[in-house]
Amino acid sequence: MDGTVLVVDDEKEIADLVELYLKSENYTVYKFYSATDAVDFLNKNKVDLAILDVMLPGVSGFTICQKIREKYNYPVIMLTAKDEEIDKITGLTIGADDYITKPFRPLELVARVKAQLRRYLRYNSGMEQEENIIELSGLVINIDTHECTLNEKPLSLTPTEFSILKILSQKRGNVVSAEELFHDIWKDEYYSKSNNTITVHIRHLREKMGDSVDNPKYIKTIWGVGYKIDK
Repeated sequence: MDGTVLVVDDEKEIADLVELYLKSENYTVYKFYSATDAVDFLNKNKVDLAILDVMLPGVSGFTICQKIREKYNYPVIMLTAKDEEIDKITGLTIGADDYITKPFRPLELVARVKAQLRRYLRYNSGMEQEENIIELSGLVINIDTHECTLNEKPLSLTPTEFSILKILSQKRGNVVSAEELFHDIWKDEYYSKSNNTITVHIRHLREKMGDSVDNPKYIKTIWGVGYKIDK
């Protein structure tokens, strides 16, 4: 199997459709129409990725995402209402890795799932054999084991956060645009200049690393251009 996916959406037609497409790609799918049932399941089980509808009766998708982030770093994709930019911002702020707007094309969602799971499962299965470690100013990134430490203390990063830090570290000394980061991570064409996905994840990284926006030690913003980590 390619991985296990949790799907939570109270719109049965959407949940059933997502399940159908994911199962056709050989994913194991745990589907719930109720947020309460999904939370009960998560308290006892672990999955490789979660797809959460934002607007759920009783307990919102945001709340489920927060509960997941208290214990796990596996990818979370949020399903948001059409043109609800605030939902996207909130989802990314609380730790979601990606979002997709309803109505969506099932194949687009499958592509997003594949991109997220490809990174997550690769990092956690030790598929890479050659040890690949980046060290700079107290930061140590082990690309093969998906482990990162800062001043010998472990950093708990989501797959997206790890990917951003890895790319900036590998290209240290050079400015990397938000668009380049987006395409390197998601491998698709859904980027627009108004897309603030990368900005939100950069903010999370800085918070976890204790890095300053005004006087950063690691991730520097080159206004109007992108981001860089100095050599």
